[in-house]
Amino acid sequence: MKILCVIPARYASTRLPGKPLADINGKPMIQRVYERACLAKTPAQVLVAADDERVFDAVRKCGGQAMMTAKDHATGTDRLAEVAKKYTDMDIIINVQGDEPLIEPQIIDALAAAFIEDPELNMATIKTPIEDAEKENPNNVKVVTDRNGYALYFSRSLMPYPRVDTGVPVYKHIGIYAYRRDFLLKYAVMESTPLEKTESLEQLRALENGYKIKVLETNFKFVGVDTQEDLLKVNEIYKALENV
Repeated sequence: MKILCVIPARYASTRLPGKPLADINGKPMIQRVYERACLAKTPAQVLVAADDERVFDAVRKCGGQAMMTAKDHATGTDRLAEVAKKYTDMDIIINVQGDEPLIEPQIIDALAAAFIEDPELNMATIKTPIEDAEKENPNNVKVVTDRNGYALYFSRSLMPYPRVDTGVPVYKHIGIYAYRRDFLLKYAVMESTPLEKTESLEQLRALENGYKIKVLETNFKFVGVDTQEDLLKVNEIYKALENV
């Protein structure tokens, strides 16, 4: 089974223009993500899907692999599908966000293992216990699963709502996905669905069409970069890691 790890990198960002090239302790963020992803053991290849030559050049300059993709993709899944169409020899496509410079390589390997263990699996993602301060923030997507670890629903709202305190934990969804290549190509051309549009959560399209999404649990803490404050926080973490 051949696994391709793809890092979609969109240059334009409302809150952080040129985000993939933002400096993190001396290296552009996209290089940090790429180097972390390359530490995973299972992918046959790690590739950045760029929409801007500046990002493409930054990856190639550090010795990484990159592919130029269309600038006008509506979603990250569309960009991922463009790559998947070209890499016909790959079985599994793992999507690592380009703004996750602290991505844990073990997460990539865990997602890959899920497909090796279950030949029928089409799609998988990650959840982690949510901090109390994050629960009411609609930017932190929540997920509930069944007893077998398959997603029941994703929402920007708090769920489950604790009308009765039974001790059921709240989980935050981490936007790292893995797909069987054939399913990804089919999923990318499905029409948007009502719940997907309402929540602005693309993964709901799969659930609304009757497909299962396996959700693996991890205790790793993720620090994605969406704001200048996030960028400063990640810089401090890298400084602590590399200046020891």
